[in-house]
Amino acid sequence: MKTKYLSTLLVALLTLPGSLLQAKVVVEFAYPYSQLFDVTYEKILPKFYEAHPNIEIKMRAAYENYEDGTNTILREAVANKLPDITMQGLNRQAILVEKGIAKSLEPFIAKEANFSKDGYHSAMLKLSTFGNDVYGLPFSISLPVGYYNMDVMAKAGVKSVDDLPKTWEEVIDVCGKLMDAGVKNPMFWGWNITGNWFLQALMWSQGQGVMENGKFMIDTPEGLQALETMKSIFRGCKMPNLSTSDGSTLFTSGEAGMFFWSTSSVASVERAKADFDFKTNEYPGLVSSGPMGLPAGGNAAMMVSQSDDPEVIDAAWTWLKFITSGEGAADVARTTGYMPPNQAANEIILKDFYSENPNKATAVRQLPLLSDWQAYPGDNGLAITQVIYDAIEGIVTGEYEDMKELQEQLAEEVGDLLP
Repeated sequence: MKTKYLSTLLVALLTLPGSLLQAKVVVEFAYPYSQLFDVTYEKILPKFYEAHPNIEIKMRAAYENYEDGTNTILREAVANKLPDITMQGLNRQAILVEKGIAKSLEPFIAKEANFSKDGYHSAMLKLSTFGNDVYGLPFSISLPVGYYNMDVMAKAGVKSVDDLPKTWEEVIDVCGKLMDAGVKNPMFWGWNITGNWFLQALMWSQGQGVMENGKFMIDTPEGLQALETMKSIFRGCKMPNLSTSDGSTLFTSGEAGMFFWSTSSVASVERAKADFDFKTNEYPGLVSSGPMGLPAGGNAAMMVSQSDDPEVIDAAWTWLKFITSGEGAADVARTTGYMPPNQAANEIILKDFYSENPNKATAVRQLPLLSDWQAYPGDNGLAITQVIYDAIEGIVTGEYEDMKELQEQLAEEVGDLLP
C-alpha cells in the first residue's frame, strides 16, 4: 500500500511543470518615493516575470527620500541586512562606493555578450562611474522644469507657451501681476526638494558647481547670486513655507499659476490635477538665454547584496539590467516624468512617445544642460545637506535677510563639516 502511494506521488511530481518543481530565486529590492515609482514597478514586474519566471522580486518598504535611502543602507550594512539591489539618489552613490558597500558592475558587464555601455547616455552613465568602474546603472533621470496652470497664467496676460517667463526676474513680475489679479499664492518654488537640488540648480545656471576640489563654493559671486535670487523669489512671490507635498497640492488644486519642480512628477501631476490647462516649459535662468547647466536628478540601481549564493547574485544582476534598459527603462517615461537613461529606450521604443506627450518632452530638450548632482564628501555629507536646508528655510521664513552674512555663515559651518 505504502509503495503504491509513493509511486502515485512520484508520477504526480514528474508531471508537474518544471517551474513548479524548481524553487524561485528571491531578490530583495529597495527603492524610494513609492508615490512616484509604485506605478512604474507595477508595469515592469509582469514583463520581468514573463521573461524570468524563476526569479521573485521581494520589495522592501520604500525609502521616504534619497537621504532616508542612504541612511537605511548604511545602517543595514552594519547589521548585515542589506537588500540585493538598492535604488540610490545619483548624489548619494559615492559614499556607498567609498565604504565598500556597493559592488562594481564591471565583472557583470564583462560577461554580457550584447551589453554595451553605449546604450546609456554617456553623461548619465558618468554619474555612476567612480575610478573608471561603473557602480550603478542609472534608472531614472530628471531635470528641473516649470509647471504652469495656463488658466491662472492668463490672469497675468500670459496666454501661450511662448509668453512663459524665461528668467527669475520675469517669474517675479508674473507673481506680482497674479497677486494684483487676486491670486493669493501664485507660485511654489521647490527649495526643499531632496539634496539641496535647487541651490545646485541656481549655481549650475551660472556654470558653477557647489563643490570644487573638495571646497564648498558658496563663498563665490555665484554663491551670493544664488542666495540673493532665492530671497527675491520668496519675497517677490510672497511664497509660504510649505512642505513638498503641500506645495504640489497648491498647484494641482488649481490655486497656483506656477510650480517649479523636478520633471519626475509630470505624470503624477497629470493624474492628480484639477480641470485646468497644464503645460511644462524649460526651467528659467538668471538671464534670458537660460541656464548654463542644471543638475541631473534621479537614481541609479546599485548592487549591495551580501549573499554568497551565485544564483542570487546572478538573479540580482538580471533584475538590475532589466529595469535600466529596453522596456523596463521605457516604462519609467510612460509612468512618471523621468527620462530613461538608455538611448535605445528613448530613440527606438519611445520614438513617438514624446511627440504625443509634450509635457514630458521638456526635460529631454534640456539634456544638453545635464550637470552633476554633486555630493558633499566625507562622513558628514548628510549633515551638510541639513545645514543648507535649514539656512534656505530661514530665507523662506524671513529669519535671514542679509544674504552676504548668510553666505559667510554657510561657508564657515559647511567648511567645518567637510573632510
